[in-house]
Amino acid sequence: MAVQVQTHSSLIAAQQALGQGGTYLAGGTLVMRGVNAGEVQGVIVRATDPELRRIASTSEGVRIGAGSTMADILASRDLDFLHPVARAIGGPQVRAMATVGGNLFAPHPYGDFTVALIALGARAVLVQGGPRPVEELMRVRARPPLVAAIDVMRPRDMRAFGWLKVSRIKPKGVSVLSIAALLVREGGRVRGARIAFGAMGAHPLRSAGAERALEGQALDATSIARAAQAACLGLEPPTDALASSWYRREVAGVHLRRLLEQMA
Repeated sequence: MAVQVQTHSSLIAAQQALGQGGTYLAGGTLVMRGVNAGEVQGVIVRATDPELRRIASTSEGVRIGAGSTMADILASRDLDFLHPVARAIGGPQVRAMATVGGNLFAPHPYGDFTVALIALGARAVLVQGGPRPVEELMRVRARPPLVAAIDVMRPRDMRAFGWLKVSRIKPKGVSVLSIAALLVREGGRVRGARIAFGAMGAHPLRSAGAERALEGQALDATSIARAAQAACLGLEPPTDALASSWYRREVAGVHLRRLLEQMA
């Protein structure tokens, strides 16, 4: 089947075209690889709406256009807390193409940026429908909605947000696993703990076990050890060419401990 590319000037028009069937083209790092391999065929839909690349401060944080690339993230002073995450995604060529919106629905083991967004409690602004938490979108990845932008709050205390990527090839290898944590402390105790993992399931997801171990506790050796022990509760890490499910289970708690110790 031949590939037909449809370019639309607005996201509404692109959404309507997708409703008739097709694949959305964001940065192209994954879709074009599929086209070249013959795995993606038929209609490819893209949008040139300038709002897709807009990054702007809001009263509640920062709105990131879904078409913003990792290079755009690195160029934004307002998003300095996400610079370590964007910098860990591929090399310069990939970062110049890979988009925030595309990362949301990238298949395992990709999606490191989404891990950070989930930990930060980010919300997706859909072209049709109201805003939805990014973590909710992970449940509809088979039929993803078209996302216009992402709203993310800047941590009031930069020390409350932590990020760690584990890969076999440095500095731009694909993740064996990735971890993001948001640990806001009030009166010396963690409130509203959010811990997210990448490559520990079919899509980025939170670790309820680790969050329960930390909630209401001081971030000390005892709570960190409990969180590390509970890191994999309810998670089903896959086996792939990078690592086995067993290996990911063995090292997830180790790396979570290291990240939490850095944040303590």
